Amino acid sequence: MGHFEYLAMPFGLVNAPTVLQAFVNNVLRAILGRLIIANVDDILMRSDYVVLYYTIVGVAHLRHEAQVSLWLRNAELFICRDRRKKMGSFQRTACSCAGQTTSLMNSVPKDQIEQTLKRRAEEYRKHQIRMNANLDVLLIASSHSALQYPIHGFTVEPLTKSLIPGLAVHAQTRTLYKVTLSVSRGILSVEGTTDMDLVEGQGQNKLNISTKNVTQLNLLLSQVSYTSAIYHIKTKDFAHFIFEDNDAIFPIIIKRTSVPVLYDPGTDVSSQVTVTTKTFLRYKELNVLIDSIRKYYKDIKIIVADDSLKPERVDGSNVEHYIMPPAQGWFAGRNLAISQVTTKYFLWVDDDFQFNSETRIESLVEIMEAVPELDIVGGAVGRNAFYFKLVYEEGDINEGGCLSRFFGKRHSPLPGYPDCSLVDGVVNFFLARTDSVRRVGFDPLLKRVAHSEFFMDGLGDLLIASCGSIKVDHQRAVTQGEYTEYRTQKESDGTRKQALHFFKNHFKCITF
Repeated sequence: MGHFEYLAMPFGLVNAPTVLQAFVNNVLRAILGRLIIANVDDILMRSDYVVLYYTIVGVAHLRHEAQVSLWLRNAELFICRDRRKKMGSFQRTACSCAGQTTSLMNSVPKDQIEQTLKRRAEEYRKHQIRMNANLDVLLIASSHSALQYPIHGFTVEPLTKSLIPGLAVHAQTRTLYKVTLSVSRGILSVEGTTDMDLVEGQGQNKLNISTKNVTQLNLLLSQVSYTSAIYHIKTKDFAHFIFEDNDAIFPIIIKRTSVPVLYDPGTDVSSQVTVTTKTFLRYKELNVLIDSIRKYYKDIKIIVADDSLKPERVDGSNVEHYIMPPAQGWFAGRNLAISQVTTKYFLWVDDDFQFNSETRIESLVEIMEAVPELDIVGGAVGRNAFYFKLVYEEGDINEGGCLSRFFGKRHSPLPGYPDCSLVDGVVNFFLARTDSVRRVGFDPLLKRVAHSEFFMDGLGDLLIASCGSIKVDHQRAVTQGEYTEYRTQKESDGTRKQALHFFKNHFKCITF
């Protein structure tokens, strides 16, 4: 007969496979032999699109994913995504970086790799829970279904009763109409019942409604309410709606409503924008910058974050000068400066920039006000309209993702603004929404050389445009020995940065 080895689960008890098989059959009895075949802890699922092989500790597929997950969850069986088998086109597969590539695992000391990988995997798992990525679930609606329901789902406040919108059955005459509605994280109830109606499961997670009249059935369905049984600020449930051979699943998003945080834009650019910069050992250049700002904007507030070794006084009206501990670094200074902004927008400039007649802050504000979805609009420094595009693949869940940066590439033009393009990163001269940038923040671990890293952290959260017709000048470079010594990135700094990307961003590799 040969030798056999269990790989899916360690059976340590006599008759454990038999008991588990019977348990699985009972849990999935409603769809057993119709949608799935269960073999101990493995499930073979048939789809109109692809046949995929799963384990119970894997994931289900497409429109049946939520249906199978619902039954498993009700039976206190849980999904472990790490053990899903790599079959079919809907799995996360390993990615690779082409071109000038940096493999980030090499930056981790060899004697620390094993423990670092374990910590990274655990933090990534918790990150996925916090971000609640599983709120986005692909559900495929059946064609020619007799069921009417909110296909995209609906949103409810936690622990609050809410009517389920749009429930109805469209069917020819029957002697009896019977529907079933079930959930897993809440309870269901229906108002307006009569003695002629049969409603079972009031106040429970499964509701059966029977009536002889389809009009009365739809009236009752219009009065079905859902109340979540758990408190969570952002999670989900699934409702399973069945009538005869028709079945449907739709999501219920359980979410607290957020309170808006608004900024009064005032009446002019000085009440809308704060100019921010960070300086280190370059007071001559800083004073040139401040003088140039005052030439065009005499009242606008200027915030300076300063981590110089021996701070000097910075004079000027409406200038806030914040002294930091020495040599805290580039991103730490940005965080400090932006933390003190009280206006809707801030304009970031380097301390060796110089305003000119083309440095039109009003034009940047006009674009941001006209396109409220935008978070950042960058300009040009001299003739350099520096911008780039990022391409990110999540990659294998264990290996990590792959990021590629393409300088001078854009996604598309910004509609209505022929000189502007939608991109992923811009030069150090940009106008930004204060609240948007604060949510992303600047990593203070990046001290000497950091720019693209902020836009990497904001990928998918910040909508960014580059408008090369709005410009600022760059002052003539002056050799500064002590400044250059601190500014120049050492090889050890690069290694630490790569190790940071490996862990924090769950990257496998980066292409520059």
